[in-house]
Order: sequence, then structure tokens, then C-alpha cells
Amino acid sequence: MLLEDTICAISTAPGSGAIAVVRIAGPNAFETVEKIFRPAGKKKHLSDQPAHSAHYGTIHNDTKEIDEVLVTIFKGPRSFTGDDIVEISCHGAPIIQQEILHLLTDNGARMARPGEFTQRAFLNGKMDLSQAEAVADLIASRSESARRVALKQMKGGFSNELVSLRAKLLEFTSLIELELDFSEEDVEFADRQQLIELVDEINRVLTRLINSFSLGNAIKNGIPVAIVGHTNAGKSTLLNALLQEERAIVSDVHGTTRDVIEDVMNIEGITFRFIDTAGIRDTIDKVESMGIALTYSKIKQASIVILMMDARDEDEKIHQAVSDVKNHMETDDQQLLVVINKTDLLPPGTAEKRFSEESFRELTASDAIVPLSAKHHTNLDTLIAQLLKTVNLSAIDNNEVVVTNARHYEALKNARDGITRTRQGLEAGISGDFIAQDIREVLHYLGEITGQISTDEVLGNIFKNFCIGK
Repeated sequence: MLLEDTICAISTAPGSGAIAVVRIAGPNAFETVEKIFRPAGKKKHLSDQPAHSAHYGTIHNDTKEIDEVLVTIFKGPRSFTGDDIVEISCHGAPIIQQEILHLLTDNGARMARPGEFTQRAFLNGKMDLSQAEAVADLIASRSESARRVALKQMKGGFSNELVSLRAKLLEFTSLIELELDFSEEDVEFADRQQLIELVDEINRVLTRLINSFSLGNAIKNGIPVAIVGHTNAGKSTLLNALLQEERAIVSDVHGTTRDVIEDVMNIEGITFRFIDTAGIRDTIDKVESMGIALTYSKIKQASIVILMMDARDEDEKIHQAVSDVKNHMETDDQQLLVVINKTDLLPPGTAEKRFSEESFRELTASDAIVPLSAKHHTNLDTLIAQLLKTVNLSAIDNNEVVVTNARHYEALKNARDGITRTRQGLEAGISGDFIAQDIREVLHYLGEITGQISTDEVLGNIFKNFCIGK
């Protein structure tokens, strides 16, 4: 499906730069550019030139030369969108970029909407919908892990799994529906045992993909880490030590941090969002009380909670703080790291003996305790190693499919609900028309992810969040 109009946009980042790229796509892309482009040397028609070739020349309006440029041509269907595409590489001054856009729109092109080039690639069958969404994720990736996951999805790693499952289900549902045409003869074309095995296989795949979303969401948006604890435990000192800059105010005065301070750090390709919170204590100060209430809300939102305690605190106070924080953590997926700070103020060897995981039976297998000195950066590398242990890096290293998109996650859950009903129906021996209906529902939700089933509203919501020019 080729769209009828020709679109243009600046495809490089806004602002000044050494060069900028203006992209034109559509059935009249070559004709539109030829009206404003003068090739160096003899005149030539871009449509007659080889695909994937570059041509040096100048951009002109009726009276003046605008810029020296390099024009690259891509002929459909062997292009990003499937249309004819021309890319004009010009100098990066904003005035030059705007002049070229004005000339293009004056000669028949129109400005592209956000994501319209990628939307055309989807509509022209160059990629499915999940791959199109991965383009936006790749552009927005802020870490190595996010880049790798988005690139795998853009190349079809996620789609290939879904297409394979959908094809197998389609074959079975067609056989079941064929049985309905011969219902009076009581024949069975679809082997029910094979269907049960397929349903179980699909359920395992869907469950694996659904479970990967917690990792995928963390990779895409950064892992939220709340640093909580009593006043003057060293929370702000730890944040500054992790970020290697003076991000938060450090003072001996209790209640210095009254609001939430956030910053990000990339550790071995994983983005962590550290959240320094107000110290927990009894106070009559209204503003500080609001900050403490915010601290408890951040505990609920965090994937990892770092509880900071002073090594000089009594054991009872530390255990009570651990229990208090545990009570405010809402899910089993959240992990607690108890950080015992200011170990430099204790006699040598005391911290290691006193603060062991065996001494904190309220901690689960995924939790940990780390004695350190944030002021002197002692044992900071151990804390960083514990942070990395909370992330399933093996899934990324093994090139597994990781779901990062909330829309995909919801569709996968709905598909698994349909598969569960299919399995229950097969066990109960219900009629083929009900089984076929459940399978069609699964096919619908899998098709929603790849775009085999889509609506204008869904497409509009997806592509409106793209940058213009992509």
C-alpha cells in the first residue's frame, strides 16, 4: 500500500549542527526535489539514477543559492518506508533547514506528522507494529541494555515468536471450524491431544514474555531506587558518592532533606534512578512531615529500597527500621538493601561481625545487607554489585526477548487469559464452537501486538509520540 502524497521533515535533532538531514518520501519525492536541486556538472533526473546513490549539488530558489548539499536517493520498495525517498544532507544552520523545508512545501510536499515515516513503513508492510514501536524505543534509549533490547525487537525478535504461535493456532482453529461444518456427522479433524500440547506450549511462552516485562520496563525507564532511613544516616552522602558529584546538600542538621531529590546513573549498561528522600523521624514540622509522607510513597513505587542506618545505632533500632520499611513495601518483587553506614567510626572488623545476613532473619533471599562508609567510599563497589544482582542481566546477555511496552504487556495478559479458557474448555470437553471462540480471542490479542489487527485510534496513539522526521 503506497500512500498518495509526498511528505517532508527534518530528520536530525533540532538546533544547529555540522549537518542536518531533510527527508522527503512519497510518489513525487524525486520530482519535488528536482525542482530545487541543481546537480554539479551536467543536469540529470534523480529518478534515472541508481538506487542508494548520492549526488552533490546546490539547493536554489528562483533567485538565489541556498546551500551546497548532498542528495541521497532510495527507490521504493527498497527503502525505509517502501516509497521513493530522498534525503538532503545540508549544513546544519536552522535557517538553511527551514529554507529547504519551505521550498519543498512550496513545490508540492507537505510537512510530515510525528512518526509518519515509520507509520508508512508499517502500512507498506516494511515492518510490523511492534517493530515500528521499537524504532521509537531505539531512538529514546538511554543505556546500552535499552539499545540492545530495542534493536532486537526492531529486527523482529519479538514478532517472530508471536507470528509462529499465531500460525499454529490458526491451523488448529481452521480445523475446529471445519468440524462445525460437519457437525451432524460427528467427525473430528483437530487432534485434541495435540491441541492441548500446543496450548500448554503457548501458555509457557506467554508467561515467559509477561514475566519479562518487569525487567523490560526497568531497562526502558530506569530502575527506581529509593534511599530511605532516619535523619543523618548519610542518605545524601551516599547519593553524592554514587553519582560522584555534590547533588544533595549534606549537613549535620537533622531534617536537611525535606523534598525528593532524583538523579540517574548508568551502571554497566543499566540505568538506575536514585531517589534521595526525607529522613524518617517524629517531627511537628509541617513541611518535614510532608517530606516524610512522600518518603513512604516512594518506598511503594521503588523496585529497590536502600535502607540507610548508622552503624552506631542499637540493634533494636535497626531491626525496627527494617520491619517498618518492609511493611511499606507492597510487592514481593521489591528488593531491600540494608546499608549500614559510617562503619569508619567503629573499631576495625566490628561491622563485618555485627552486620551479617544471618543476623537479619527478616530479610528474604533477594535482600542483602552492606556495611560501608559513604563518606570515604569504603565498600561502595559491594553496594553497586548488589544493585546489579537485582537485574536479570543474563536475559539480555543471552539475547532473550524482553517485553518493554505496556501495550504489549496488556495484550499478552489478555491472550494468556484466552489460552487458559481454551485449556479449561478442552479438559471439560466443551463443543468446538466455544473452543474456536476462545482461540479467536487469543489470535486477536496476538494480532494487536504485531498490527495484523489494528484501528486508526491505536495507530494514532502510537505514532503521535514519535519525533517528527521519523
